[in-house]
Amino acid sequence: MNDFAGMEELLSDFLLEAGEMLSDVDSKLMELEKRPNDSNLLNEVFRGFHTIKGGAGFLNATELVTLCHLTENLFDKLRNRELTLSAELMDVIFAATAEVKKMFGALQQSQQPQGAPGHILENLKAALEGRSVMAEVNAPPVATAPSSDMFAPAQPASNVDWNALYTALTGTDIVATVGVTRDEVKIAEAISEEESTRKAFGRRTNDVPGATVGRRDGDVMVKEAKETTIRVDTERLDQVLNLSGEIGLTKNRLNHLRSDILQGRHDVDTLRELDQSVTQLDMLVVNLQNAVMKTRMQPIGRLFKKYPRLARDLARSLGKDVELVLTGEDTEMDKTMIEDLNDPLVHLVRNAVDHGVETIEGRIAAGKPELSQVELSARHEGDHILITIADDGRGMRPEVIRNKAIEKGLLTNEVANTLDENQCLELIFLPGFSTKDEISSVSGRGVGMDVVKTNIQKLNGSINIDSIPGKGSVFTISLPLTLAILPVLILRLGDQSFAVPLSMVREILSVTPGQLQKISGRATMVVRGEVLPVLPLAQLIGWDASDREPEVGVLMQFGSSSFILSADGFAGHDDVVIKSLDTFRPKGVAGVTMSSEGDIVLILDIKELLSDVRGN
Repeated sequence: MNDFAGMEELLSDFLLEAGEMLSDVDSKLMELEKRPNDSNLLNEVFRGFHTIKGGAGFLNATELVTLCHLTENLFDKLRNRELTLSAELMDVIFAATAEVKKMFGALQQSQQPQGAPGHILENLKAALEGRSVMAEVNAPPVATAPSSDMFAPAQPASNVDWNALYTALTGTDIVATVGVTRDEVKIAEAISEEESTRKAFGRRTNDVPGATVGRRDGDVMVKEAKETTIRVDTERLDQVLNLSGEIGLTKNRLNHLRSDILQGRHDVDTLRELDQSVTQLDMLVVNLQNAVMKTRMQPIGRLFKKYPRLARDLARSLGKDVELVLTGEDTEMDKTMIEDLNDPLVHLVRNAVDHGVETIEGRIAAGKPELSQVELSARHEGDHILITIADDGRGMRPEVIRNKAIEKGLLTNEVANTLDENQCLELIFLPGFSTKDEISSVSGRGVGMDVVKTNIQKLNGSINIDSIPGKGSVFTISLPLTLAILPVLILRLGDQSFAVPLSMVREILSVTPGQLQKISGRATMVVRGEVLPVLPLAQLIGWDASDREPEVGVLMQFGSSSFILSADGFAGHDDVVIKSLDTFRPKGVAGVTMSSEGDIVLILDIKELLSDVRGN
């Protein structure tokens, strides 16, 4: 069903521009709650609703126009000092913006949005008339875990023997784991609705030939614009264009030298020019690769600005006073990774507000200010990006977490007694772990933190916890800047090459039969006093075992567990471009690349391979 037949391009433009505009309005509303008399913010929010209303009018989205019109009128009275902003009125405004987002969801499905709930419209009308409002403050919807076919965390072993310890070492996460003047206002108001919308969305309905509003069966739904578009600074595109031009010139020079060599010129000058041209081409290709990667980089602030509203609504529903502070919003990372970070950060911010921060009474009793702060920050560190979510709440007590895990049957007393404090804190990442005895709309189901760790590991990242009881907790996420280019270690198994992420490699060791020891029938090796399991690469990928003894071992770090991956040899390390296997992807293979010799190299998904081992 398509209610916008013939208007698909206009609808796509509207969703892209208006979606960003509404997100910006949400951020400004959070600032406005702190500075209710800021005329600049009031005018900017007013103009945001005004422009969205105009674009909705071109699409004949009557219900969206009605809602935006009432909200626009409310801000008109606020900026003219006819109304005073209060906490109750902010609840009404936030409810209206949430409903606008829902209407955007209908538009993304190419459907006309339904009318806003009656109580939202009634509260807006009551506020405009100066009557009291009765806005309900509801807890935000529970963020559900991804479907089981995407992530299927293995349950830890229930009995304690060497196999359980071995399983833990090879990946079972038993320890596993953000003033304008009046004249300026009049000038802004004088801009017609048509002109402001034309600037925002680029065209009107009558600019689209044959544009009509109607229903037509079988029409393809309009895809969400954010999935297929990206905004790139023109300077970065100019750099790509310049490098492409220089590569073209170098290519022409190489073609000329190739002709000379084919004609028999092998003198020193010709070979020197060939060497210089190849070196120059190599430098230009590296620069072009870096420039192209920069076009994929986006400021993480576009993601961060969603969360102050989330924290604010949740805190009000829990009777807490919480401020989410954002830092490092200009830090850039790959756009695809930014999108995949949303669910983990939602869980972490919600947990900080729900679990980490005390109630107002509890903070007063502890000698803390009533207003608690949760900080969401990002920064670059080497070739990684670090994202931290820190709160000044009650902190976590390792012994309480350990006892709770035992109580829920997630591990035994024997295993629990071997864990240090940091490993006890990481028990919160176990599937099914929760410190809440009662399930609420916010927490208690034990499906949040294990999803956080699973999603982070899917991005080749890691997450660590630091917590001081009574002072607060800090969650630190470490991620590569991009997944498009991956540093790998290339291993050899017979005549076939395999690649493993270099970020998981800690050391390369020589393996001799005398170093291997059997414990409970499994091969182990002692490295600096630590007994580590040895996993043959052939066993991981399901190849028949050969009589050839492995010659090298790679000390791998997966989460908080370590193991040795043995292979016939290794062929060095490289930065490879990953080619995904969309139509056919063997289990345990993340993608493929090509070696400098022209051979196909399979890039292994270590997490998926280890899940098979611990399932056996």
